Amino acid sequence: MIFAESALPGAFLVDLELLTDERGFFARSYCVDEFATQGLSTPLRQCSVSYNARKGTLRGLHYQAAPHEEHKLVRCTAGAVFDVIVDIRAASPTYRRWFGVELTFDNRRSLFIPPGFAHGFVSLTDHTEVYYMISAAYAPKFSRGFRWNDPAFAIEWPLPPAVISARDAAYPLVDAPGGG
Repeated sequence: MIFAESALPGAFLVDLELLTDERGFFARSYCVDEFATQGLSTPLRQCSVSYNARKGTLRGLHYQAAPHEEHKLVRCTAGAVFDVIVDIRAASPTYRRWFGVELTFDNRRSLFIPPGFAHGFVSLTDHTEVYYMISAAYAPKFSRGFRWNDPAFAIEWPLPPAVISARDAAYPLVDAPGGG
């Protein structure tokens, strides 16, 4: 695997090192030892899949509050997404900054997201699937989020959402009363 730290410290792009032959290729997409070598030694305990039927489906911006913070390794296994993280670590020099990357079936790239980041994506094609490896079990009472179009983040989404859940559309703005 090839690791490259993103513009937001602690979050990494992970590319596959392909071993190719006449059959196609083989590659590791996760290895606890290789992650530990990068200082990313966290057990990933749960796997989840998100299927998105329509282009423009927006999910996020989500995170889990303490003590149920999550590390995530996110990969697009069908179609394409514009994947976004926002640094919500108040003491961080990159607080409220965002980073976005296209994750696609073709580029086979993953994004490693540590605790302290809100995460979301918009599907760029119909029939998109996203695969998550997560370090903690989902704890509904600790589930939190921010609105996808919060001016405090000024995320430059490549297209407006065509499908968004009522919950995601109703998340608070960071600077609103009761916001983050």
